[in-house]
Amino acid sequence: MFQENTAFNTAFSAEAENGYDESRRHFINHAGRGLLAVGVASALPIAAAEAHKAAEAAAPPATGPLDIKLPPLEAPTDPKGADPFNPDAPDRRVGYALVGLGHLTLNEILPAFGKSKHAKPVALVSGDADKMAKVAKQYGIKASSCYSYQTYDKIKDNPEVEVIYIVLPNSMHHEFTLRGAKAGKHILCEKPMANSVKECEEMIEACKKAGKKLMIAYRIQYEPLNRQVQKLVRDKTYGATKMLQMMNTQNQAHDQQWRHKKALAGGGSLPDVGLYCLNTTRFLLGEEPTEVSAQIYSTSGDDRFKEIEENVSFTLRFPSGVISQCMTGYGSFNNKSYTVYAETGSIEMDPAFPYHGLHQERIHAPDGKQMKETPNDPGKDQFALEMDHMAECVRQNKTPYTPGEEGLQDQRIMEAIYQSARENRPVKLPAVAKIDAFRGEAPKDEA
Repeated sequence: MFQENTAFNTAFSAEAENGYDESRRHFINHAGRGLLAVGVASALPIAAAEAHKAAEAAAPPATGPLDIKLPPLEAPTDPKGADPFNPDAPDRRVGYALVGLGHLTLNEILPAFGKSKHAKPVALVSGDADKMAKVAKQYGIKASSCYSYQTYDKIKDNPEVEVIYIVLPNSMHHEFTLRGAKAGKHILCEKPMANSVKECEEMIEACKKAGKKLMIAYRIQYEPLNRQVQKLVRDKTYGATKMLQMMNTQNQAHDQQWRHKKALAGGGSLPDVGLYCLNTTRFLLGEEPTEVSAQIYSTSGDDRFKEIEENVSFTLRFPSGVISQCMTGYGSFNNKSYTVYAETGSIEMDPAFPYHGLHQERIHAPDGKQMKETPNDPGKDQFALEMDHMAECVRQNKTPYTPGEEGLQDQRIMEAIYQSARENRPVKLPAVAKIDAFRGEAPKDEA
């Protein structure tokens, strides 16, 4: 099974060696505690210090939530400050294995564990043993919990690993999900779920057969500002939604990265960044499209787009009459935004899809006078939020909000988008009457 991937090791050591934003939370917290302990010990009389130690030793271990409450610092008229972070104790957190050590894992996912309440990294899987050894030392992961792609199946013997987070090129999601489920682990898989409807269906079936959960990493569905937009749309705060405009473009490096290889990526801008336009539209409305129409084109003379498409423009029609116009591209300046147009107001997210620095603006006219509102960005780490949700689903035996069925539905629609562009005609989709038909239990919004 692994033979096809070993041939790609050279290309996939495309797991880039660039630096990453290292989380300092663990170091600062522990260093701070250490300095405080030295100061207290030197100040206390010996007898008091011994009594303090005896009391600590006699205290029963904490078994329930470790929530700490503090009195407010603000007057009732001022905005309320944040509550204490209150993470689980390390021995109560869900252990994650990270498969693939590229940009996303090193720059975003591993640092996000420092902001996670319920998850911790306990294992690594990579085709680059030297890089993996360095990362393991940086994050305190045991050498015995580091695996190659060939020895990945041995992860079944590691009781610390409860969830496998697959962060690999798209073509590898299918195989490593099947192998991970067979090893008896829950799966969190990056988007797009896979390269075909058939692969998605097999991933869902493998996890069901193993009795394990499968979640697709649609981080936008867990991010607070985007969840605010969903609530405004669903509550019809500005009346019925009439149309949406979605755009996600970026200008990629001129290199031989795996995203430019159809065998590895499955497609070009559509399954990578265009998927945000598709999935976010479905997330906001709760409806499923009944028709798609699309155009695909690439600019001439650009070697990056010999195998995959550069630009896709597609329109989604919904049962309520709403139309979402979406544009995505791999060769134009970075633009990651969308606007919801409703009867009495509009909601703009610009930017909407990056990992950090999101911005929302609402325009409406109560009493006939136009008004702008800009809610504060809570600044939550999107990867910590989705990993914590998966951890809670494991602990509480719940279906993830974005299960495999959600990824399968997007794959069906993307295949219809490609068909529409190829045949130069609209393509009908099966009607789905239920709202949020492919989602599980929604995450709890934090205050």
